[in-house]
Amino acid sequence: MTKKTGWGLGIGLLVLGLLSALLLIPRVEFMVGGGLVNLGFRLQDRLSKFDFEHDDSITADQIWEELKEQNKLASSVRGVFPRTARHPVVAILACMDARIDISELVGDTRRYYYVIRTAGSVLSPAEQEMLELAVINGVKIIVVTTHTDCAAEGASADPELREKFPALTALMDERVRRVEEFMARPTIRDAIAAGTLQVKHARIDTSTDRLVVKEVHYDAH
Repeated sequence: MTKKTGWGLGIGLLVLGLLSALLLIPRVEFMVGGGLVNLGFRLQDRLSKFDFEHDDSITADQIWEELKEQNKLASSVRGVFPRTARHPVVAILACMDARIDISELVGDTRRYYYVIRTAGSVLSPAEQEMLELAVINGVKIIVVTTHTDCAAEGASADPELREKFPALTALMDERVRRVEEFMARPTIRDAIAAGTLQVKHARIDTSTDRLVVKEVHYDAH
């Protein structure tokens, strides 16, 4: 066997070993997939212009046309690489802040997550019902989140902005009460008591995506 042939065989065995690890060790496969997703995020991150050509003077019409083109490209890729349909087992309440991306937050793109996005992570009655329906349909974990540097929280704490945005700040004043209402719903209360549902609270550090878990106790009746 020549040296060149030996190197080729060694590289081939290494590749085979890596492929075998991917197929035989689910956590390795998951981590590699997550790494590739993260690489994709990093590659696009430096492309600051929305349509790669215009500066901040880009018009609304140009933005809309670019958005449709991006969707056309993305959906064509989805057609080549179809996704598995899965039923979510986690529901996450998050603010509408663009810095929060659930796929990045959990490093998981497998569709195990319902995501409710609202201004300031406030649960309206309709969203409470949606979460209750999700629990009936099999969700076992609900994560109620807030995040650092939240514009809604900042507005709520600023007298001038409170006057300018009365509906938003009124919602923020009710944020805790709305969660308490949700926890007191019979379906939710009974599921928690039976051990089939857990409601967790966390604050997202938007600079790192780290979840800082908080212990919150409600006296739900």
